Amino acid sequence: MVTLIHTLADHGDDVNCCSFSSSLLATCSLDKTLRLYSLNGFNELPYSPLKYHTYAVHCCCFSPSGHILASCSTDGTTVLWNTQTGLILAVLNQPSGSPVRVCRFSPDSTYLVSGAADGTVVSWNMQTHKLFRCGSVKDGSLVACAFSPNGSIFVTGSSCGDLTVWDDKMRCLYSEKAHDLGITCCDFSSQPISDGEHGPQFFRMASCGQDCQIKLWVTSLTDFLAVRPGNEPKQFIEDWSEEEVSLWLCAQGLKDLVSIFKMNNIDGKELLSLTKESLTDDLKIESLGLRSKVLRKIEELKVKAESLSSGIPDEFLCPITRELMQDPVIASDGYSYEKEAIENWISKKKRTSPMTNLVLPSLILTPNRTLKMAIDRWLETHQK
Repeated sequence: MVTLIHTLADHGDDVNCCSFSSSLLATCSLDKTLRLYSLNGFNELPYSPLKYHTYAVHCCCFSPSGHILASCSTDGTTVLWNTQTGLILAVLNQPSGSPVRVCRFSPDSTYLVSGAADGTVVSWNMQTHKLFRCGSVKDGSLVACAFSPNGSIFVTGSSCGDLTVWDDKMRCLYSEKAHDLGITCCDFSSQPISDGEHGPQFFRMASCGQDCQIKLWVTSLTDFLAVRPGNEPKQFIEDWSEEEVSLWLCAQGLKDLVSIFKMNNIDGKELLSLTKESLTDDLKIESLGLRSKVLRKIEELKVKAESLSSGIPDEFLCPITRELMQDPVIASDGYSYEKEAIENWISKKKRTSPMTNLVLPSLILTPNRTLKMAIDRWLETHQK
C-alpha cells in the first residue's frame, strides 16, 4: 500500500533532487535554492531556503552523519552547508569551472566526490576542504555517482553511457560502455552477496539509462584492489588471469587492446614476457606508437612491483619514474616528484600535473627537505 501523506510546493521551478538524513529532507531546484524540512511534520526550517548558488542546483546529498549537506550547481561550485545552522562551511570550486552535475560523500565522510559536465571528477578532502585528487572521463558529462559500502571504490556514470570504476586514490580501475544512451543513475547494494556462490567481497551494483534498460552488475572489490595501478606486487602479476590483464589494460588507457589480448589468451605471465616482436608478429598490433606504449606500461609495471617488493614506502617513490627519489621537490599541484623527472616533464611542454591532469598554476619547484630527510633516514635503516 502506498499513501500520499504530504505535498511540498515551495520551490519556484523544477525540483532536481531530494535527499534524506535521519531527521531532515533536503530538496534543490532550478530556482537556485535548497530547502530543508523537518521529518516531524515536514515543516520548513527557519533558515530555509539556502541561497548561494547563482545558477540551477542539480544535486544535493547529506553526509552519513547528517551534519553536512552538499549541493552542486551549474555555477561550477559544490557548497557544504551546516544542517544545524544553515551556514556555509566551504565553497569548493570545480578546477575546470565546469557545471557540477553530481556530488556524493564517501561512507566514512572522508571524501566528497563531485562530477562535472566536462567529464572531470574531483575528490575533496573533507577535513581540509581541499582538492585531493582529480580525474576525467573521455566523453560526456558526469551525471551519476555511487560509493561501494566500504568506500574503497566508487563508480561514475556519464551522459554518453560510460560506467567508470575508480579507487579511493582516484585511479581509474575499469571503464565500459554500459548503456547505448546516457546513464541516469547508479547505486550499490548495501549488503554483500553471501549465498555461497560468491565471497563476502562481492557487491551488486545497478545502472540505469536513457536506453530504457536497467543493468545489474556484480563487482569484486578484491579483484579491483589486486590490479589497481601502482599497487601490483610482482608475484600477483604473474598469477593474473586474462580478465585481470583486461582490467589493467583499461586502467592504462588501452581499452581498445582488450579484445586482441583476450583472443591471444594473454594472462599475467604472458603479459610480462611480451616483446616488440611478439606485439608485432603474434598480436598484430600495427601502430608503432601503440606498441611502444604497451611496452612502456609493462616496464612501469615491473618497476612498481620490484619497488613494492623491496619494501620502499610508496610516498618515497617519484610518481613519474616510480623510483626512489634523491632530490624531491614540490610542484604547484601539491605533489612531490624527483626534480629531474618533473623538470623533464615540464620541458616537453607538459604544463599539466602528472597526478591530476590539470594545468599547473605555476612552474615553480620547491625543495621538499622534510621528505628528503625522511628518505635519508629510511636508507640509513634499511641499507646498512
